Amino acid sequence: MAKRSLDQLDVAGKRVLVRVDFNVPIDQGIEGIELYDQRLRATLPTIQYLIDQGSKIVLCSHLGRPNGEVVEGLRLAPVGDRLSMLLGRPVNSLRESTGPVVAEALSQMSPGDVVLLENLRFHPGEEKNDGVFARELADTVDCFVMDAFAVAHRAHASTDGITKYLPSAMGLLVQPEVEEMGKALESPEKPLAALLGGAKVSDKILLLDNLLEGLDYLFIGGGMCVTFLNAMGYSTGASRIEEDRLDFARQIMERAEAANIKLHLPEDVVIANEFAADPGETDVMHVGDVPDGWYIMDIAPKSAQDFAAALSKCKTIIWNGPMGVFEMPKFSHGTRTVAEAIAGLSGVTTVVGGGSTAEAVEELGLMDKMTHVSTGGGASLEFLEGKELPGIAALPDV
Repeated sequence: MAKRSLDQLDVAGKRVLVRVDFNVPIDQGIEGIELYDQRLRATLPTIQYLIDQGSKIVLCSHLGRPNGEVVEGLRLAPVGDRLSMLLGRPVNSLRESTGPVVAEALSQMSPGDVVLLENLRFHPGEEKNDGVFARELADTVDCFVMDAFAVAHRAHASTDGITKYLPSAMGLLVQPEVEEMGKALESPEKPLAALLGGAKVSDKILLLDNLLEGLDYLFIGGGMCVTFLNAMGYSTGASRIEEDRLDFARQIMERAEAANIKLHLPEDVVIANEFAADPGETDVMHVGDVPDGWYIMDIAPKSAQDFAAALSKCKTIIWNGPMGVFEMPKFSHGTRTVAEAIAGLSGVTTVVGGGSTAEAVEELGLMDKMTHVSTGGGASLEFLEGKELPGIAALPDV
């Protein structure tokens, strides 16, 4: 069911509470925030839309894990300072999230003003989805916009409870998340491929279960492929095998074969004699020849090219997880090759899951070459697993 969008919500001249995700590294001050301000930039279209509508914009977010207590080092004011620079207008950062101080500040707002409430998780009621706290957030505003997809899988007061008290809608960041990933799941243009990587099979069990029957191609790289290769009888050296997932891996391969899904695993891999960014020795080896004591670190160039060639036959690609230990430059080439290949395809819908996959795409400078790059790690994974996200489900249907 489609959810109410921002252009379907009456916001003109109204005080609008916007749930954003400003959970950025703050320990290095405003200079550090500047290096990781993609989450702030992602909210600018919604904020600018509201400014153009003459709204009074009240932003709210969490930062870190203060566990319901005030932690001075987790105040949001430095984030507000960076946002002000990005917007080119003042942002009034308050030291409370509810109460008389907030009510007074909001009563003085003019159209186009921007206020940032204090860290929501300073209040114990936020993560408990406490109705009293949600009502306090709602009391001083007129409507609510959900624009923090990264926390949409959390049933918190500012993502779920708040919608019981205010007219609500998706923001311009959340809307494409729901629409693009929803389309890839429900009505993808075929052939459909899932490109899966990352460290562990266990992180992708529900995703595989939800996606498998609709796939035409399945590609597995990253640490995940170690367990699959081991399940096929290959020696995988010192690489970590998820012993309790070997049967699951075999079942996935059997199901793929039965459904005529083309399964691609690497035929050769980059290995190292130690799991380190700068190991003493590295080599490229066929998957059947990995020596004892060595670690599989990446898919090798030939396998990466094979993946890229097969992906070029697809019309929809869902990608979740790097192909190797991407954070170590020596072992980032498999991910880079595949990412650049996907980015170069025309007429193809490419949906990139959040978290480490989105970080890799951003680092490679390919964000604008993909159809959609999710801003939510855990949220995008749960969405692709077919789970209901409380922060989306709570919004009104249209």
